[in-house]
This record gives sequence, structure tokens and C-alpha cells, in this order.
Amino acid sequence: MGAAPILPGFHPDPSICRVGDDFYLINSSFEYFPGVPIFTSRDLRTWRQIGNVLDRESQLNVSPGLSGAGKGIYAPTIRFHDGRFWMTTTNITDVAKGHLIVHAQDPSGPWSDPVYTTDAIGWDPDLSWDEDGNCHLAWADPRGGIAHALVNPLTGQLLSETELIWRGTGLSSPEGPHLFRKNGWWYLLVAEGGTGPGHAVTIGRARTVTGPYEAHPDGPILTHRSTSHPVQNTGHADLVELRDGTWAMVYLGVRPRGEFPRFHVNGRETFLCGVDWSNEWPVIIPDRYPEPQTTTSFIDDFTEPELHPRWISPGVPPGSFCRSNGNGGLALDPGRRAEDREAKRLLAVRAQDAQWQVTVDAPAGDLALILRIDDSHWAGVERRSDVLSARAVIGPLDQTLASATGIPPTAPLALRTRGNPQQHGVRTGPDRVELGYIADNFHVLATIDGRYLSTEVAGGFTGRVIGLEALDGPARVERFEYLADATDPSAGS
Repeated sequence: MGAAPILPGFHPDPSICRVGDDFYLINSSFEYFPGVPIFTSRDLRTWRQIGNVLDRESQLNVSPGLSGAGKGIYAPTIRFHDGRFWMTTTNITDVAKGHLIVHAQDPSGPWSDPVYTTDAIGWDPDLSWDEDGNCHLAWADPRGGIAHALVNPLTGQLLSETELIWRGTGLSSPEGPHLFRKNGWWYLLVAEGGTGPGHAVTIGRARTVTGPYEAHPDGPILTHRSTSHPVQNTGHADLVELRDGTWAMVYLGVRPRGEFPRFHVNGRETFLCGVDWSNEWPVIIPDRYPEPQTTTSFIDDFTEPELHPRWISPGVPPGSFCRSNGNGGLALDPGRRAEDREAKRLLAVRAQDAQWQVTVDAPAGDLALILRIDDSHWAGVERRSDVLSARAVIGPLDQTLASATGIPPTAPLALRTRGNPQQHGVRTGPDRVELGYIADNFHVLATIDGRYLSTEVAGGFTGRVIGLEALDGPARVERFEYLADATDPSAGS
């Protein structure tokens, strides 16, 4: 099975649907605003982001700071039914409201304001329809298993009693359900084993939607646990039928690097495999599709009046604090105080590669350029007047690693990551993070071990993002460049 994701970087919990020749895929987004990025493709391998489903404050309630980390939007589902796109998900910040459901005529938006399934409490909801047009809601229930009820998707009102329909195959944490019908069977695709090294995709089938469900006789249909495969933690999948009658599956995985216990840094990513059917059960075909050749490098000079949908912010809408005049450049309102640790108004993009370099031209105002997992795990370069400082925050530790004076504001701030050559018996992290600036070439102020900015250290469900924030007063950004670097000495480790 290939080691290259179709959506690299922090793109977990994929859900997919097809309309004609076009595929649409969404991911969970947790505490970041806007929520639920949406992509489209014709070949399943090359994807283009067309927006974010939850892009208004009336749709999405998230909060900044450590209190908001790990909350927000959990695993969503996208479906197309009766000429309309539907998306359901759980906002853990508002979990007591139940799951939210939105719909749209155009997948690029606008999407409706949400309705809530007040009497269905849990996470990872799914929508499906039967031959009579009844809408079925399934979700991971706190009692341990998959619950079900009929629902009116336009109002969120449940139309039947809730009941547990399957407790999974016996592994921990059955969640991420997707219900679908095929050849007289109802299939229930589930993630089990927890979203870590034991993660797996399991499936059951029944003649009626409420069961009883029998599990696939060969156990998980996909897992990489206890193997040396470069992609680990594989699970949380969704199935799609192609126009030619063949099937495919998207799922999440991580690419850990470094020495034991190994570390993944860019979050849970989206991968692709083929599916055949045998005896009315799905069979995974790992290498049906060629490795995707994803282009991740980009330059943004902010000449468009609206931000590209790739830009996100923890806990606050990006449009509430940054503006482009359409002629180039981006104005940032004052963010955190320079001495503070928690981001207040951070504009960020997902890191997507094993090695990359970011340079930022910001000729006006004090500014921070940081690499972040959360507000207790970040490192970056901060400019205050003509002083540049490399700073790292790891848990309770907050340290200035190095400083340089007399650096003009025309000198771009810069971050980059470098892989560690794998040497048996040498304890290494996944990469090295270099903090610096550009003056003809890259000047390194300080280097830190990338394991301190990994999920294995920080915890949580997200991945690294690269962010900009004005310090104390306003700032102006003229250019942001993200450059992928394929010359990674740890590739294939």
C-alpha cells in the first residue's frame, strides 16, 4: 500500500461522496476556523480545495487557547441526496446540542445554518437514506457502540427511538460509523482500536438497518498495526462507488519518523485504496491507484480580496482580524502581547511535507512566525523592532533560544524543517526545526528537535500549522511562500 497521502498534512477523518464524475471529500478541523475543508477531484488522486463548509460564526462555535484545543469539529460525513449536499458533524464545544446538520445546493457554498439533533448525543455522525426516502442517523454513542435513529435532516428532529445497533468487533472505541446499502445488505463501516497504533477499519452487515450485524469473518479489513509499513494508525474510512461500478476507500493514517517510539508531526492525513467485493464483503486492494503527485508549494501575495480557503485560525474567524485590499498585502490587527504564550489572532496554514521552508515578507509592524501544535507546543521567530528572537514554548517551559539585533524589517522571517538521517542506535526525532531569517540566504538563529512539536509529545488530534500573528500592534504582510523540499534524508524510514 502506498505511502503518499492524497491530502497531506492535518486532514483527518475523511468522508467522500460522488456526484456524476465529481468526487467531494471533507475532513474534521477541530478548534480551527473555518471548519470542515471541502475538496473536489475527478481522479481521486488530485484534489482542489473549493472552500470550507462551516465558514460563518452562525455555523461554527470554537474558542482559542488551551481550553479550546481538541474541541470543535469531530469526524464529519458528506452525502448527496435528492439534488442536495448534506454534511453532518459534531462540534464538541457544543456537544450537548447534539450533532449539527447543514445542506447546500453547491458544495462550494454557501451552506445553510445548522440544525441540531438535540436528542442524539455522541460524536462522529453519519447520514444515509433508504429506498423509501427515510433518513438514518448513526453515531458513536458514549455507552460504547454505534447508535441509530431516524431523523428529519431539515430540522434535526429525531423520528424514532435511539438504539445501539452494533458494538463493533470487540476492539476498543467503535466510532466513525458510515451506513450504506448494497445488494440487499446494510453495511456498517466503523473505526475501532482508537486513533493510534491500534487503529483499524472494521465492517459488519445486516439485512435490516438496525441489525443484528455480523462482523466481517476476516476481522479488520484494514490495519497496519504491528507492521513496519511507513503509514501507521490507519483507520476511520469511508467508501465510494465510482461511475464504472468499482469502489474505492479513503482513510486516515500518519507517517511517523525518527527512532523509537517514532513521532508524527503533520497530523493524520488522508490516504486512498481500491476495494473489490467477494462474497458480498469488501476486500481492500492496496495498490490499485498510482501514487499521487501532490503539489503543495504555493506563494500568496494576497492580491485577491478574499483569503484562500487554506487559511485557518485557532478559535477565531480569520476575516475578523486580517484584510486584503486586493492590490497585494495583508493587514493584520494586533494579536497577542509579545510576552504572552497563547495565540490570540493567529493566521495559519497546515504543514504538509516532511521537509519545507516558509519565508514571510512583512515590512511593517512587529510579528511572529511560528510552527505550532497548540499553545503549549510551538516554536518560532519573533520580530520586535530591529530585534529577531527564536523562541520555543514546550509545556511549562518558555525560552528565548537566540537573538539578533539590527535586522531590518525588509529581511524576511523564515522557518524550515530538515529530516534526520536514520542511524541505527542513534536517538533522533522526526526532524529538525530551524528558526531564522533571510539575508541573501537562510540564517539560522536556533534549531530545535522536532519531537517537541509532535503529537506524541503534545497530544491532541491536529497536526503542525505554520502561523503569523501581529505582536502588540498592527502588522502588514506582503508575501508568504511555502516551499516543499523533496530532498529528505529520512524519507522511507
